[in-house]
Amino acid sequence: MLIGEYIHTIDEKNRISLPVKFRKELGKKIIITPGLDQCLFIFTATEWKKVSKRLSDSDSDLSFLKSDKRSFNRFMFGRAAEVEVDSIGRILIPDFLKERIKLAGKAAIIGVEDRVEIWNDKTWIEYRDLVEKQADQLAEKLGQKDDD
Repeated sequence: MLIGEYIHTIDEKNRISLPVKFRKELGKKIIITPGLDQCLFIFTATEWKKVSKRLSDSDSDLSFLKSDKRSFNRFMFGRAAEVEVDSIGRILIPDFLKERIKLAGKAAIIGVEDRVEIWNDKTWIEYRDLVEKQADQLAEKLGQKDDD
């Protein structure tokens, strides 16, 4: 399971080192894609296959006829990149993905169970602080049964 919060520096060659605790679980090839809430998602190859299957599954083989599905799949698949993890655990994030979240200097690397998220460190701190203030209400909401 991928868990934890780490702040890492982006080096002069635009590489970022993955936390040691994540390296073994992620493997040598990972998929980086635009995420939600102003971050990037990193998936293992195995998890990416599961995500891909869930995104392309539908009641019919003609799921491409649904506008929302086409749009979201373009967002996730069209900007995804397969990236190699080097021998000391660094990755090179493609420029178009770095620019998307204004990544420079430092990045927050967050383990979220089945994926890793990469955030602009300042954006992450703002988001984390906001969610921490709402944690009690979110827990209450998530704990309610659908028929309540």
